Amino acid sequence: FTNINVGWPGKVHDARIFRNSGLFRLLQQGTFFPDQKITIGDVEMPIVILGDPAYPLMPWLMKPYTGSLDSSQDLFNYRLSKCRMVVECAFGRLKGRWRSLLTRSDLSQTNIPIVIAACCVLHNLSESKGETFMAGWEVEANRLAADYAQPDTRAIRRSQRDALRIREALKASFQSERGNQ
Repeated sequence: FTNINVGWPGKVHDARIFRNSGLFRLLQQGTFFPDQKITIGDVEMPIVILGDPAYPLMPWLMKPYTGSLDSSQDLFNYRLSKCRMVVECAFGRLKGRWRSLLTRSDLSQTNIPIVIAACCVLHNLSESKGETFMAGWEVEANRLAADYAQPDTRAIRRSQRDALRIREALKASFQSERGNQ
């Protein structure tokens, strides 16, 4: 983990936390990866970070295409997803190593962010030193995580997509002859 932002309640949406982070400001200013650009075709671009569909598409933040996709967009989404799996695996290993992150904590609200940050630092040290990571740890972490699941944002996004389709249908209906009655 190279940049962490702790201290927000778990019910706050990831995109809101991100938009209010120091990382967002540095990326927006172009100072997080200063003067590191690559050229693909005739497009010069900065190094990018990866996000899921809930995040804003920015020159420095790539997210998947949504909606009806052609084959090239589908392939892009597949490859982006494969890259994002590295992040998911890192979080899986963090939670597997520090299962206390998955349970209710009796610590004060002041100390919880400190403990989370400490777990991230210790995780980085363990990974860099090649410390053993038992596969069973991740299985146990997944079991514990199911008991303390966060709201399913995919369901919320699906609802929003459905709401957009309904709104568009209503709009079209309102503009038809029948809707003018």
